[in-house]
Amino acid sequence: MNDPQQPEDAPQPAQHDEAADAAPPDDLRAKLEDAEQRAAAGEDKWMRARAEIENLRKRGERELEQARKYAMEGFALEMLGVKDSLELALHGAEGEGGGEHRAGVELTLKALQQAFDKFGIEEVNPQGEVFNPDRHQAMMTQPGGAHPPGTVVSVMQKGYLLCGRLLRPAMVAVAGAPAGGAESAGSVAKGGESGAAGAQKDAEDSGDR
Repeated sequence: MNDPQQPEDAPQPAQHDEAADAAPPDDLRAKLEDAEQRAAAGEDKWMRARAEIENLRKRGERELEQARKYAMEGFALEMLGVKDSLELALHGAEGEGGGEHRAGVELTLKALQQAFDKFGIEEVNPQGEVFNPDRHQAMMTQPGGAHPPGTVVSVMQKGYLLCGRLLRPAMVAVAGAPAGGAESAGSVAKGGESGAAGAQKDAEDSGDR
């Protein structure tokens, strides 16, 4: 039996357009790209903020450590004068043949030195060393004899470091140049004074910061 013929104006079944499903509309693609860009920008901002917070934390730790180390700088400077006086008293007692006075000074110096060691105060006694303008202050030049020019031949006052930073430069006499080099020797002394003073000023400025 033959199928009845359908009228010519009967609706036809819709054709499935697979190509249309495969490619999203232009506006949807644009929104997707915009969302991806926003996500990338947000991630970048988050990474930058995290790095900044980490830098602030490390800076705060460094500043706290610096403050802890150098908080006693003023007190330490005052104590250097006490140590100088005790050492002078000890040298003055050498002609007395010992005794209770000398023993008392030695014990006091020993206790003070232990306190210095505990708090990172280090002595700078550059006798016989090459002159270092960052740690030594040249007060004069004098004939070096067996010492080459630029060598510390005499220490007038010891210097000190506080946790590795210059607290007080050592005041020294430096071996001068041979005959005819007086101008060069004088420049060593002048440079030593300005170098030590500059190093101490840098240390003070760093402590203020």
